[in-house]
Amino acid sequence: MNFDVIVIGSGPGGYVAAIRASQLGKKVAVVEKENLGGICLNWGCIPTKALLKSAQVYNYIQHAGDYGIDNAKGTADFDKIIGRSRGVADGMSKGVSFLMRKNKIQVIEGTASLARGKKVVVTDAQGKKSEYSADHIILATGARAKALPNLPIDGEKIIEYRKALTLEKLPKRMVVVGAGAIGVEFAYFYNSLGTEVTIVEFLEQGLLPREDADVSKELAKVFKKQGINVLANTSVESVDTSGKSIKVHTKSRKDGKEAIIECDVVLSAAGISPNTEGIGLESLGVKTDRGFVLVDDYYQTNVSGIYAIGDIIPTPALAHVASAEGITCVEKIAGINVHPIDYNNIPSCTYCSPEVASVGLTEQAAKEAGYELKIGKFPFSASGKASAAGAKEGFVKLIFDAKYGEILGAHFIGLNVTEMIAEIVVAKKLEATGHEIIKSIHPHPTMSEAIMEAAAAAYDEVIHL
Repeated sequence: MNFDVIVIGSGPGGYVAAIRASQLGKKVAVVEKENLGGICLNWGCIPTKALLKSAQVYNYIQHAGDYGIDNAKGTADFDKIIGRSRGVADGMSKGVSFLMRKNKIQVIEGTASLARGKKVVVTDAQGKKSEYSADHIILATGARAKALPNLPIDGEKIIEYRKALTLEKLPKRMVVVGAGAIGVEFAYFYNSLGTEVTIVEFLEQGLLPREDADVSKELAKVFKKQGINVLANTSVESVDTSGKSIKVHTKSRKDGKEAIIECDVVLSAAGISPNTEGIGLESLGVKTDRGFVLVDDYYQTNVSGIYAIGDIIPTPALAHVASAEGITCVEKIAGINVHPIDYNNIPSCTYCSPEVASVGLTEQAAKEAGYELKIGKFPFSASGKASAAGAKEGFVKLIFDAKYGEILGAHFIGLNVTEMIAEIVVAKKLEATGHEIIKSIHPHPTMSEAIMEAAAAAYDEVIHL
């Protein structure tokens, strides 16, 4: 019952931390109350991407004539699409279970809470309590959908992302509240299958409000073409679920104009809340702020031997961030000389169609920081590979510090750009300049050569514009 490291939660932060700790010779246990892999693997990153792939394939079939293929027919079987998504998630969860066995990590099923003396009390499904101890306890309990006061989630008429992954039938009309990555991805998926979708976003920028403004505008243009209605700078005042159809009462924050949208289901996608209640933080005196656990650069809390990573700390709520934090945390515990994570070099990806990917500062943020800028933009309409693929929407935008040539930010929208952004992450890590990107020969024809072209555009050297 005694371990070197106990990890509470087996999401992409928790299970990765556990595996790395085991690799470093530690005796490790993981406590999980639901499914190995956490929200990301079972109810987030992986199953949503499976749904989006089905939507993309369906769209290809519907537009087969554009590629010279005649008589192509296809109907979307909603049940099978949902079933495939769940199958992908189940397979990945089994993969994590295999990794636990391979790395000799003990998996303890149940709900965990902290106790004094570096102990963890686990309550199983039958209510039986067991006590474990460890020199180091890592909290990786993740987050859940944020509940809004005027948008109470009932799981039937007002739903969150879990239910959106497993609806029994395709709704005719859907209102999505929140235009972040979750809202945008589900809006694209359901619209692709024929649902009439309206997105309501509180912030003025509209779609993906944390992204560069040019990207948001481009995505809004594409979504409008796809038939998705977007209401930016608009609040949801109330939702009436008493009738056969749901009535969403909205109000424009610009002119105060009110409107009612009728639909069959409302998806609340207005962010997340950390799972920090009921795990014993108060009893140990672990410091928090607005529900988030406060940690140092290596994820130790104010209580010795207690650490926190992932969505329960105030860093970007992304799976790859949680994994990196878990690895950094356990390597520091093991005495390895590690550097703190550079949160200015974290890639962000959204998997609607076209995809969106970014890293670093937006143009507005760079200007506000006082930089003199060189900005290069290359549209995929000028890309041979994009034309051949029938995906000319979008662009690559690169932002450089004019003085030193440092890459300050990169903002992509287009086909497969989530696979391209890592080039800029590595370039920033190695402190590459704009000219070094220009002089790095990119293969032709590829979508990725747009990165080289955008860098060249920033320095008035672009060839294909």
